[in-house]
Amino acid sequence: MRAGARAIVLTRVSLSLSLGRSSGLLLSRRHMTHTLAIRILSCALLFSAIPLPAGRGLIGLPQKTKAGTGAAPAKPKIDVCALLTSSEIEAVQGEPVKETKPGVQPSGGILMSQCLFLTATPAKSVTLTLATTDPARPSALRPRQFWQQQFHPPSLGEKEMRADDNAANKSEPESGESKPRLIRGLGEEAYWVGNPVVGALYVLQGETFLRISVGGVRAESARIEKSKALARAILKRL
Repeated sequence: MRAGARAIVLTRVSLSLSLGRSSGLLLSRRHMTHTLAIRILSCALLFSAIPLPAGRGLIGLPQKTKAGTGAAPAKPKIDVCALLTSSEIEAVQGEPVKETKPGVQPSGGILMSQCLFLTATPAKSVTLTLATTDPARPSALRPRQFWQQQFHPPSLGEKEMRADDNAANKSEPESGESKPRLIRGLGEEAYWVGNPVVGALYVLQGETFLRISVGGVRAESARIEKSKALARAILKRL
């Protein structure tokens, strides 16, 4: 009887130990699964907190950017033939514009955009050239640098530049073009370059400069005044 009771007790103890081990194993597995889930969630939160480079997703692919946050758009090209109106040229030359002929010529890092304003009398036509930075070569010579080289070389002092105050009616000696003549009160800086027969007005404004010449006018002083009048109209549109 006692032996049977002992056997029953031992059986119950073994069963209890087995159940305890099974429960412990089950609890351990549940604990491991719970711990693993917490770790995965922590990693996800950690990566979501890391700042990413602009325009990049989690896998490094470019993403769409909001309107207005991208690179600044390139400046639109200037229509040189729209810088003067027919009525403005008629007021100066006495004839309206019959036709305009535009043209562009790159030169180093400078884009030379030209417009020929043809009048009924070809000799009275007006030529306008605008020098701007060539977008294809932004690191090359710029218009303002070219201006400095042409009108402010180291060997040429301001004393050699003649103001137009009392010199408009004076002519240079017979040979070639005169030295650049300073024209005051026009743009940032302006010069008249020419001789009693032909000449042109150069005006600097910001990072561009313009060149304008009028035909059909014999007196140099009149050509200077007509060019100045047209230059003022152009500067309002730049």
